[in-house]
This record gives sequence, structure tokens and C-alpha cells, in this order.
Amino acid sequence: MVERPGGESLLFLTDEQLRKGIEAMFFAYRGFTADPDRILEGMDYGRAHHRALHFIHRAPGTTVSNLLSILGVTKQSLNRVLRTLIEDGLVRSEKGKADARERHLHLTEKGLVLERELSDAQRARMRAAYRAAGPAAVAGFRQVLEAMMDPEMRRQYNRLREGG
Repeated sequence: MVERPGGESLLFLTDEQLRKGIEAMFFAYRGFTADPDRILEGMDYGRAHHRALHFIHRAPGTTVSNLLSILGVTKQSLNRVLRTLIEDGLVRSEKGKADARERHLHLTEKGLVLERELSDAQRARMRAAYRAAGPAAVAGFRQVLEAMMDPEMRRQYNRLREGG
């Protein structure tokens, strides 16, 4: 690290160190998604279904357009996922009170059970990793992830984090 005027530090990383970080993130993501993938395997659901369940749970009553924005997928792709989740009784869609064109999404009891099972698996993996890494690493990891987000993604993340 090199000190800058005002006490700020710059961290210089080699391309090799960055490559190792990229590869670590790739394999960590595979591990992070492996547990829910195993749960969803026999249900004909995939990661898109998992993400939809997760964010509907995080923001009950969210609109389809808000979910589109969060997930960054096409309307056609999301509609295919939602249609399956609704037909299978995991999600219910309600017309908006102020605007009947809006569809507000909620998990059913069955959807809550599946979402909890998927999240419990990921929380267990995160909890074990956080415990192994220690508190300073947890804070640093979160800072790195937030710094990697594009500005609009960071705004969406902050809204979710703040409960909105």
C-alpha cells in the first residue's frame, strides 16, 4: 500500500492477484448456488425461479416491473418464470389497487416454505464462511461487493437493504 496525502491508501494489485480474485469469486458463486440448485433439481425450477422467490419474499407486494428491474431479465423470461410459480401455487399475483394494470406479487405459504429452504441452505454456507473469515473480512467482503455494483444496482440494493 502507498500512502497518499491526507492519509488515504492505495492498494496496488497485479493482474495475477486480480485473476485469482476473479476465479475465487467464480468458484464461490458455484458453491453458493450449488445448495439451492440441488433442492430445485427435481422440481423443474432453476436459478431464475430461485431469484424471483427470493426478491418477492424480500419485498412482498413488489410489482412485476420492479422485479424486472431488480433481476435485469426480459419481460418474456420473467413472465415464463412467474407463470410457472403461480400455476404451481408458490406465488400469487394481485391487481394493483391504485393501478389495475400493475400486478403485485406475494409468496403463498407453499412459496414461503420453499424460499425458506433455499435461503436456509445459502445462509448456512454464508454463516460458515463468515465465521471462518472473521468480522473484519466480512465487512471487507461486503465493501468489495458493493464497490463492484453498477450505480443503479447499488441504488436497488440499498433500497432493499433499507427495507423499501
